[in-house]
Amino acid sequence: TSVESCAPTRRPGPGMAPKFPESVQALRAAGNESFRNGQYAEASALYGRALRTLQARGPSDPEEESVLYSNRAACHLKDGNCRDCIKDCTSALALVPFGIKPLLRRASAYEALEKYHLAYVDYKTVMQIDDNVTSALEGINRMTRALMDSLGPEWRQKLPSIPLVPLSAQKRWNSSPFQKHKETAKNISKETTTTKNRVPFAGDAERARVLKEEGNELVKKGNHKKAVEKYSESLLFSNRESATYSNRALCYLALKQYKEAVKDCTEALKLDGRNVKAFYRRAQAYKALKDYKSSFADISSLLQIEPRNGPAQKLRQEVKQNLN
Repeated sequence: TSVESCAPTRRPGPGMAPKFPESVQALRAAGNESFRNGQYAEASALYGRALRTLQARGPSDPEEESVLYSNRAACHLKDGNCRDCIKDCTSALALVPFGIKPLLRRASAYEALEKYHLAYVDYKTVMQIDDNVTSALEGINRMTRALMDSLGPEWRQKLPSIPLVPLSAQKRWNSSPFQKHKETAKNISKETTTTKNRVPFAGDAERARVLKEEGNELVKKGNHKKAVEKYSESLLFSNRESATYSNRALCYLALKQYKEAVKDCTEALKLDGRNVKAFYRRAQAYKALKDYKSSFADISSLLQIEPRNGPAQKLRQEVKQNLN
């Protein structure tokens, strides 16, 4: 049954015919209002009317039409009508490729229908557009677990190809640097909380090890962004490995995400108080953040463990100059 057919009947007052606004903008605004009030069937019908009005004009505005399809898809999703949600999202994306909202809504619908391979592709596409979308990162983590469980260690080879997002589409969705740092920090804390609360399954440690090794290989190739994803997936299965945190911190340093590097080194040192790499990388991150006092303290701790560590001695000299 289509969602539109579930719309409640309007009861006009005496001698009055039911009135709907007829301009596309007014219909869309009325749909938004119904959606906010939790009247999803009515909102869906209003977005449908707006679409028909827009299309009746002839060559339409693709941006406006795409938004209307995406909004109606949100109504379908709220009402559990996943197939119509997918259909509307696909229409929205055909008009304006790489729209974040229709991609996320379609991914949620695929996930609800247990089409995990298709949901994974949509979540990964969103991460290419904006790698700080928390719901996409969490979706990838859920799909990774589900696909590993259903398809085994070779699950990546059985996926459909992930579309390459052009640079123009990536720039279009860029948020401010401050917002990116805030979102990324939120992602890390959510991931850590999720992992700490999760009951470990048999084979998790092995999965974590394999993903960590894949991350290490990507670091060797200089692909730090992809390596971060691998280490994050590894930590989802086991967060007891100090080296995984310090390895991800190395990637964050290369990506100039210094606050994230500090957080990961701190986690690494909680697990292993003698992790020399974590001390060194946190000192580098503090130096980049101009927190020279904290940087000097970390180098001093490192040199107590390894007094002849050449790079640390050199870094201490550089930081000392900034302290004076």
